[in-house]
Amino acid sequence: MLENRRVLAPLLIAPAVIFILLVVGVPFGWAIYLSMTDAIGGSLSGNFVGLDNFTNAWSDANFQKALRNTLIITFASQAIVLVGAAVISHYLIRDFRGKWFLRLLIILPWAAPVALGTLGWLWIFDSLFSVINWTLGHGLGIVDSTDPPQWLGRPNLALLSVIMVQAWRVLPFAVIIFLAGLASIPTEVDDASKIDGATGVKKLLYVTLPLQLPIALVALLFGIVFTAADFAVVYVLTQGGPFNSTQMLTTWSFQIGINSGSLGEGAAISLYLFPLLAVVSVAMLFFAKRAQVS
Repeated sequence: MLENRRVLAPLLIAPAVIFILLVVGVPFGWAIYLSMTDAIGGSLSGNFVGLDNFTNAWSDANFQKALRNTLIITFASQAIVLVGAAVISHYLIRDFRGKWFLRLLIILPWAAPVALGTLGWLWIFDSLFSVINWTLGHGLGIVDSTDPPQWLGRPNLALLSVIMVQAWRVLPFAVIIFLAGLASIPTEVDDASKIDGATGVKKLLYVTLPLQLPIALVALLFGIVFTAADFAVVYVLTQGGPFNSTQMLTTWSFQIGINSGSLGEGAAISLYLFPLLAVVSVAMLFFAKRAQVS
């Protein structure tokens, strides 16, 4: 029987399916249940309220701001990631002295724990000890050193800071994917582009990027999932402040469900992420099958 494909295939895949059901399926099903109840902190059950938690959350101004921030932070950071990864990978594919060390530095943000790396950025954006403010003020004289920018104290600057950290966090992953795509481009394409006079920026725009489009889409879709579902960056940097101006769906659901004790409403807020991530996941599987450079 073990030599029969109908028996062996389900048997081999069963542990992975069981693991996913336990780790993902059970919590997801429990979140759906809680979202339709008035459960509060300290209890995992409550009275059935239907879709009231979803409608109440949708009409809340802070939820709308969290939803808008989730979309802004996700897509703005990924735009930076795509441009940065395309440029960096274009130069890292070349042979030069110390390339291995530069590659190590680029991959470090991805290898380091998210909370630890974000703590470093918390000091970089600190109102008193910010190395950015010191450089802009004392080094370049661009800003007034006596009244430096409050990166985490003003809504627009705080949102920009979160976007920068999210881009910094996902950039190494995108660079690795782009390098893999560049390595798979046949040498005949490079030789033909040199003969046609395509070098430098022209080669990047007209030869490399079109061939890397499937790879870039996969990197983009992965980045969207990582960023939209992230909790640690905003929580460590701003905890959603100032005045809830940097709240994302993940942090706002934590604020309502855990800190405020409204488990049902917090579960409903978190489930608003599901349609976005579901669409992105399906698109990720679709483009992953076509991520081949020919």
